[in-house]
Amino acid sequence: MSKFALNTALPRYLRAEQERVEAVAREYGLDFFPVIFEILTYDQMNEIAAYGGFPSRYPHWRYGMEYEQLSKSYEYGLSKIYEMVINNNPSYAYLLEGNSLTDQKLVMAHVYAHVDFFKNNFCFRSTDLDQKGNIIDPVRKTSPYDPDRRWIDKMANHGARVARHIERHGINKVEDFIDRCLSLENLIDPWQPFSGRGTTKKGDEEEDEKPIEVPRLRAKEYMESFINPEEYIEAKKKQLARDKPERKVPERPERDVLGFLLDHAPLERWERDVLEVIRDEALYFVPQRQTKIMNEGWAAYWHSKILTEKILDASEIIDYADNNAGVMATAPGRLNPYKVGVELFRYIEDRWNKGRFGREWEECNDLDAKRSWDMRLGLGRQKIFQVRALYNDVTFIDEFLTPDFVLEQKLYTFGFSGRNDRFEIESRQFRDVKEKLLFSLTNFGDPYIRVIDANHQNRGELLLEHQHGGVDLRADYARETLVSLVRCWKRPVAVATRLDNKPVLLRYDGKEHSMTPYKL
Repeated sequence: MSKFALNTALPRYLRAEQERVEAVAREYGLDFFPVIFEILTYDQMNEIAAYGGFPSRYPHWRYGMEYEQLSKSYEYGLSKIYEMVINNNPSYAYLLEGNSLTDQKLVMAHVYAHVDFFKNNFCFRSTDLDQKGNIIDPVRKTSPYDPDRRWIDKMANHGARVARHIERHGINKVEDFIDRCLSLENLIDPWQPFSGRGTTKKGDEEEDEKPIEVPRLRAKEYMESFINPEEYIEAKKKQLARDKPERKVPERPERDVLGFLLDHAPLERWERDVLEVIRDEALYFVPQRQTKIMNEGWAAYWHSKILTEKILDASEIIDYADNNAGVMATAPGRLNPYKVGVELFRYIEDRWNKGRFGREWEECNDLDAKRSWDMRLGLGRQKIFQVRALYNDVTFIDEFLTPDFVLEQKLYTFGFSGRNDRFEIESRQFRDVKEKLLFSLTNFGDPYIRVIDANHQNRGELLLEHQHGGVDLRADYARETLVSLVRCWKRPVAVATRLDNKPVLLRYDGKEHSMTPYKL
């Protein structure tokens, strides 16, 4: 990025548009970090996109692969990246050179809404680098709220750390280890920053380090050596140490598998450093995965409102509508987070404006009365700002997706029909649609894996547990994950799960995979 940083500043006419859009966004009540826009060619945009939006990351072959994929996709006209914005303070956003002025205005309004979301949604509090300890109250913030989120610097630092290891240990050795770590990067606890468990663990360790106290019989000072002789005290201490129950590791199931490996695996110093980099970056991207529908819906809601009400003139509306329709288009068999998110925010605003909530509304069975229900409360704008701050995708869908919304938006579930050899609509029922949406969003569709025992059968083997939610582990994924875990743990690793409704233990000892019946 540094090599072309000098020629990526906005031209004067775009700077003027940025100031207009920013002023309107503030007028509507959006509250965002400072935003720095840069303008890039499509090649530079693909380069930044391949790095996940950052100008610098740790070196790895997958970024080159993603760059090639993006470049080919753009050259063949299959896709085009209009904008990118980074959750950073200040935030950096990139505009694509050659876009029309209407597109640039759309992107700017979209970006300001994203940055407002980054700053105010509780999930993103976990990316504050100056946060000390766990976040006990995710809503409470300092005033003014100006956290340290210099993730651009942190990512660049990660790059320098990994580059040093490559220089010392060789590219093949380090990249092979990074490959293994990346295959485990989803084995983290997305809610760990809010769990408050860190203090408990520290307390346990302090308790272990306390010297053993031996009860002494009461005696006057001159009789102490006779009543409580040192030989007796030392013997008693040794006996208490022997009788002290061995603490199980971990004491309770641990969902943050990468964090557990960092604390307990016999890694070399450079391996531990690389694993820490992978885990830190995986945790950074968690809030964006937790709020994909909300975040895109919020940005689409505001770019639409800002542009159509305040920024565009009549000659630009058709171009805007054409481009916006492309963003909102829903292809059969695909969930468009922009479309679902923006429609749900508009639906919430309308309900709270008309007073369509609360006990009286819920208990009303008169369809005509419900159809014309309008208490003119005007609480919609206040409500959507509250929702933006306090919800994630799972709670957003769980609370606000209603049968009326599913019917209005013509939502459905689909699946592959073996009989007709194609994907077909399975159901339009509200319950089926909601369950399928929530199932795909919960834990991002990944299996729940927890560490159960670091000394399984007293052999130093690592035992994990798969919390079976009705879906079996995919056999090839499970085998590769065990190989990666053995690379880190350096001892055999097993995972207890259910396959075909039977409890089994999948184990890899470094040479062979095995599957045996297991009693859960």
